[in-house]
Amino acid sequence: MERRPTPPSQPAQTHAVPQGARTATVTVDERGVVSGWSDGARLLLGYPPAEILGQRAALLLADPGRDTWREAAAGPRWNGTAALRHRDGHRLDLDVLVHRRPSGERPGGTDWLVVSPVTGPAAAAAGQALGEWAFQQSPCVSAVFDEGLRLARAGAATQRTLSLAEGMMRGLRLTDIVPYEGSAEAESSMRRVLDGAGPQEIRLHLDPADPERTWHAWLMPLTDSDGRVRAVALTAHADASQQLVRRRMLLLSDAGVRIGTSSDVQRTAQELAEVTVPAFADVCAVDLLDAPRHGAPPPDGVALRRAAVRSAPDGPPLPRPSGEVLRCPPWSPPGRCLTEGRGTVYPGGDEIVGRWAREDPQAAAWVRESEAHSLLAVPLRAGDITFGVALFGRNRRTEPFDADDLWLAEQLAARTAAGMQGAARAQRQHTTTMTLQRSLLPQTLPEQAALDIATRYLPSVSQAGVGGDWFDVIPLSGTRVALVVGDVVGHGMRAAATMGRVRTAVRTLADVDLPPDELLSHLDDLVVHLSAEEAGADNAADTAGGVGTTCLYGVYDPVTRRLCAARAGHPPPAVVTAGTVRFLDVPAGPPLGLGGLPFESYETELPEGSLIALYTNGLLEPREHDIDEALDTMFAALARPARSLDTVCDRVLTSMLTHRPDDDIALLVARTRALHADRVATWELPFDLAAVAEARKLATGQLADWRLEEAAFITELIVSEMVTNAFRYGRPPVRLRLIHDDHTLTCEVFDSSNTAPHMRRAHTYDEGGRGLLLVGQLTQRWGTRHAGTGKTVWAEQYLAEG
Repeated sequence: MERRPTPPSQPAQTHAVPQGARTATVTVDERGVVSGWSDGARLLLGYPPAEILGQRAALLLADPGRDTWREAAAGPRWNGTAALRHRDGHRLDLDVLVHRRPSGERPGGTDWLVVSPVTGPAAAAAGQALGEWAFQQSPCVSAVFDEGLRLARAGAATQRTLSLAEGMMRGLRLTDIVPYEGSAEAESSMRRVLDGAGPQEIRLHLDPADPERTWHAWLMPLTDSDGRVRAVALTAHADASQQLVRRRMLLLSDAGVRIGTSSDVQRTAQELAEVTVPAFADVCAVDLLDAPRHGAPPPDGVALRRAAVRSAPDGPPLPRPSGEVLRCPPWSPPGRCLTEGRGTVYPGGDEIVGRWAREDPQAAAWVRESEAHSLLAVPLRAGDITFGVALFGRNRRTEPFDADDLWLAEQLAARTAAGMQGAARAQRQHTTTMTLQRSLLPQTLPEQAALDIATRYLPSVSQAGVGGDWFDVIPLSGTRVALVVGDVVGHGMRAAATMGRVRTAVRTLADVDLPPDELLSHLDDLVVHLSAEEAGADNAADTAGGVGTTCLYGVYDPVTRRLCAARAGHPPPAVVTAGTVRFLDVPAGPPLGLGGLPFESYETELPEGSLIALYTNGLLEPREHDIDEALDTMFAALARPARSLDTVCDRVLTSMLTHRPDDDIALLVARTRALHADRVATWELPFDLAAVAEARKLATGQLADWRLEEAAFITELIVSEMVTNAFRYGRPPVRLRLIHDDHTLTCEVFDSSNTAPHMRRAHTYDEGGRGLLLVGQLTQRWGTRHAGTGKTVWAEQYLAEG
């Protein structure tokens, strides 16, 4: 059962504390139970330890309306006046100081140290006299402790530092005021001062707001007129080494922000020099291996290239990096650093540094010219990969490098090496992505007679990496040509791979000879499926699967001189006719991957020699201009006459770009040609098998007019088979068309049936079924394209040059 204090038999009264009593010290655990009771507490409150230990501390409070204990336990420290109850029932109003501290009995636990100064009038008068002596002799943060090692006076600076008034601390020992590391040792030093040992130098933790901060303090004896040591004066100031630690931490923080911002390894080396000079060293040189190396270098030395050198602004000028190879012997500071894989400090006059400066003047010229008196070398290592060595020198600062400086230099070198590793990885990834993307873009433009074409592709230089812009030129049947430009959302390897899949899909759909709007609808479905597949496999933020990809697909027919185009969220094509530049009014359409939204085609006739410009949006996003100004610049560049389309492409890029682009740019410029009536022959045939002979006769006659008699035999066979199929399996009307461009002869047969012909393998005794097989063997390619009504079966044969 809990023991309660005996209630008073008369109203509570305020009593004076006993004269000469010791400091009352009480320890209370986390549960609010008394776990420690000093002799001073026994004299002050009357309880022997056996009677109060294990009791709740709240039983000692004399004011039931105020929970002083809860107030005291709310923070790391509390001070104020507490109304306590003596064992005999009378009330004591005392100044109390409460500290929260780690528990010595329960690891990870805490308890509260409660102390109360016990002083009387005589002690206060003596303390005032001692304090006057102290403040006549103390020049800084100071305090005076009497012969009992209790505080007698505290200066204003001391009160501000400790956030305690002098009256709150008077009569307390140092271990009561600042129960931190070093206080007990400080009291032992005070005792030695009182015993005549003279002044002592100590280190303390004084500031409760910054318990890690170290103070440098002196203990000085205070003597009376007879020369007797009557008190100890403590004077302190913030430790200079602490300020040095702060500067080093700030330097490391600065390095974390400023080093490794570039994907260029050499630039990362320069960032190290910029961060460390003059904040850490007066001069710095960074030498890199030609290629990052695993393990130690060979024993005959290493070959380095200087990537950066920097000196303090008021220091001597140093030779700039020349790119020449520096061969460092294994005993030199760089060679030793790389061989041993650790940093070394070389003091002034070191024999190795002197020998290096004499025997390797090319590599050590900066040491000699800067007259560095202290040198430090550290390897640039990330894991087991070594990138080079960083060397630091001091000539203006008098203090040499020490072990702490070596530790700091190693941290800076590790941060730099990590940045170089990231830069090297980014460069490799960028190169791989560029290689992949260029392999997916057209390597050469296909031969065709419909358009003159020139293209340009500029990869971005941003840290995001290469994007997914692409272009393509796809020859179609009937001498038509498809022009494609697209832009996949995102950058890097994934965007390039998605671009390759989308471009392959466009080529596949183009071979089916779909109209532009239908092609984009099928492409939209494909992108939706790609997105669903990637979302199921990987929920990363960059698995867009092509959602948001834009595309412009157009087909130009040189026979009709008509361009039919559709676009999915892509900028419209620009066309130049007779010196006038305009955008074609192609309906915008949604970006690919949204699913279920329609696309519309736009068709227009273009005069021969018209200029068509297709591009990606990176061309219209320069930093210095708004979109209207960019469009005006592009229109002006396209409108100016030029001898070649390559000149037009270069003029557009030169006029619109003042720097390497932040986004990829694809540009395709085409000039239209026309196949005139003398190159095209069309006949409508009567729907009768007897007309097959007439069709052969018409074809051979036209070939004679074109002076293509050498192609007559094969053409007769092709016409015969294709017209026969149209009469047997198709519906009227049936039309035969021959198209002759510079290198190709195309035969086309149209009928109004939508049934597509299929090649099949005929058996030995079958009388038919070999027609399309024969056509496929005699031509370079053949196929079928469908219109709104009917179909056209076509076959192409290349003409021998002669």
